Parts: sequence; structure tokens; C-alpha cells
Amino acid sequence: MNKIAFFLSAGLTSLSLSVPAMAATKIQWWHAMGGENGAKLEQIAKGFNASQSDYEIVPVFKGTYDETLTGAIAAFRANQQPAIVQVYEVGTGTMMAAQGAVYPVYQLMKDEGEAWDQSKFIAPVVGYYSDTSGNVLSLPFNSSTPIMYYNKDVFKKAGLDPETPPKTWADVEAFSRTIMKSGAARCGFTSAWISWIQTENLNALHDKPYSTKANGFGGLDAEFTFNNDLTIRHWGNLKKWQDEGLFKFGGPGGGDNAPPMFYSQECAMYMNSSAGRAGVINNAKAFKVGFAPLPYYDDVIPQPLNSIIGGATLWTLKGRPEEEYKGVAKFFTYLQKPDVQADWHQFSGYLPITEAAYKLGQDQGYYEKNPGADIGIKQLTRVTPTDNSKGIRFGNYVQVRGIIDDEFATLLGGKKTAKEAVDSVVARGNEQLRDFQSAN
Repeated sequence: MNKIAFFLSAGLTSLSLSVPAMAATKIQWWHAMGGENGAKLEQIAKGFNASQSDYEIVPVFKGTYDETLTGAIAAFRANQQPAIVQVYEVGTGTMMAAQGAVYPVYQLMKDEGEAWDQSKFIAPVVGYYSDTSGNVLSLPFNSSTPIMYYNKDVFKKAGLDPETPPKTWADVEAFSRTIMKSGAARCGFTSAWISWIQTENLNALHDKPYSTKANGFGGLDAEFTFNNDLTIRHWGNLKKWQDEGLFKFGGPGGGDNAPPMFYSQECAMYMNSSAGRAGVINNAKAFKVGFAPLPYYDDVIPQPLNSIIGGATLWTLKGRPEEEYKGVAKFFTYLQKPDVQADWHQFSGYLPITEAAYKLGQDQGYYEKNPGADIGIKQLTRVTPTDNSKGIRFGNYVQVRGIIDDEFATLLGGKKTAKEAVDSVVARGNEQLRDFQSAN
């Protein structure tokens, strides 16, 4: 404790008072991570807090991604915003449009004198969150990409090679028929995220533009164009395969019904986020799980491009006391450390966001001990992204994903053809884009 002597002239008395050391500056981090990943996130914050004494990161769980973003917007308007908020990838367009509210990470690090080299990030991850000049706007934290999981035991029972997963959609169809005919499983495959996996990633893998203006990266006046032959064909196939029992719909949004159909061995194959790997392994103890890249149509493209990412990044919001921003910058430097990143990646199943974290995992032998853990990163980095596979960036895209789910349900219900459903998504989606453009 510091000792300060006050000399009181009245009685020439010396009084010593004990004054505590300066309290650490508290920095709120709003996030949407529950369960085990939420506990791990808090552990990361504690690790940073223990590494220095000037700043204290205070994680605050705010519910779902939607609730966290909505809450942060409301808090900013009330001047009660946190310094850091975790925002999922489809909120990127909304955050970019809020220019007066956001402190871009590249500018933050420069202003606070922290080292910043965005070339060390994995290109498809950092490219998703960059402006048209290539500057990174938010710090990648939990990035994922969709992959295929499959039941090796079912493959073996059906007479298929358990070490040879399907590569193409023709393979998926043929394998599903073989599996069902043999009685090894009642369903060939299911999928989470009709929007993210079976529409957005579908077009990226096949190098098809999702919209004008470089998939929205080039401006708010973009228009959806994914009502192409590929999307119509694929949605039509999913409807046909559902009617034949080869495919079972996992439900809207993240497809909450899809995982149980795979875990119970009802469906032999399952497409979902690479970040779900730990959950799949924990819930599928009754059988051996295989991991594979997403399938593609080999008559459309000889070899598929990279998949695109999901997950979230950390955005810094303006309007906080100046002393907090130096702490935010130091925390962001801490999060980029290879050991911190590799530990988070290996625990959660999210991708390593830097080349150094990926290399550390290789050096540790992590991928040899955990087969399939690098499927997502290999799929994401197998080619240099094109404008069509770099990702998507649109305002009001949460609403557009809802429209995708709505129209897909009308297709499965037989109320519309694949062309009618996809055309309707694009028409209704473009209305959302125009609403966002006029508001911003």
C-alpha cells in the first residue's frame, strides 16, 4: 500500500493513510456464447486479466447472436454500449453501415500503438471482415465453415468404404440410395442451415455470384442474383430427395432437428458447421464419425472453390472513455497469440484464425491425434478466393435468411416449384436490400 502523510498544522499531527493501488479499468465484452464455449471464453478473459494489472475484461452473456446485436444497438442509442461486442457474420453489413458507432480494429490498433499485421490472418477469414480498401474492421474470433459428417459404421453395413466419403452430389445421392436399400439407415442425409450451407456456400463453391457488386462488398446498391440454374437445380433436388426419403429437412434457421437425426443414426450423413465437431463426437459415441468437405456438382465445376465462413468477430464501439481503448487494443493483441488461438480452436472446434495458430496445432500433432479437425481449414484455404467465394455482405440479411427458410418450406410443402421459390427469395430479398439502402 502507498503511504501518504498529511501534516495537519493545527496540531502538527502526522496522519498516515493507506491508499490502495489504482483499480484496473473495467472493459465490458458482450457476447453470445453459452455452454462450454461460454465458459472457455470467460477463461480466456481471466487469462488476459491475470497477465497484467491495468485492465479487466468483463464478459457479459447477452443471449443469442440476434439478441446480442439488437441489445448492442439499443445500448448505443442510450449511450450505454460496451467497448466490445461479438457480432455474427451476417451482421457485418449492419455494423459497417453504423460508421459513427464503430471503431475499426485496424485504426484502433494503430492509434493505441499495438502491433497489427493482418497478413498473419487466414485470408478467407480476414477478407470477409475487410472494407473495399482491404482494411480489417473487426477482430476475427470464432470463425467456422460448414463440412460433412458421416457415420462410418452405417457405411460399412451398407457395403460402402467407410474411409471414402462422397465427393459430389451424385455420390451423395448414390450413397444414400445404397444405404437405404441395405437397411443400414432410414435416411441418407440431413443438413442444418439451408441458407448458409445449401444456398450461400453452394454458390461460393461453384464460383457463382450471389449478387451484383461483388456479393455486396462493393456497395449497398447490390441486388441478389442467386436465382440461377445451380440454386434452382439444387433446391429442386433437395425437394425430390425429400420426397424419396433420401433427405430429411432439419428445420429452419440452424436446423435444430438435424443433429438428433444424425446422432440417433437415422440419417447417415449430416452437414453443419465445423465448430460442431466436439458436439458431434460427444453425442455420437455409439458409432465412428467420418469428416469430409462439402459435396459439389462436378458437371458445373471440375474442382470446387473454397467454402465461406460463419461465426463471429469482435467489434469495438465508440463512445467509451479513452482509457478503455488502450485496454481493448492490448486484449486484441493477447487474443492473437498463437497459444491462445490454438487453445481456443482446439477446444471449441472453431477455426484457427492465424497461420501461426494453425502451424502450432500441426507442430503439437493435434491434427494427427484428431482426424478431421483440419477438414474445415483445408476446405476454406484450398484456393485463392474469388469475388464469388470471398463471402457475402448485406444489410438486413438476418431477415433475408428468414425469407430463404420461408420459401424453402413452401417448396417442400409442394406449394411452389424450385424456380418459383428461389425467384421469390430473390425478389423479396431485394426489397430488404432496398429498405436497408434507403435507411443508410
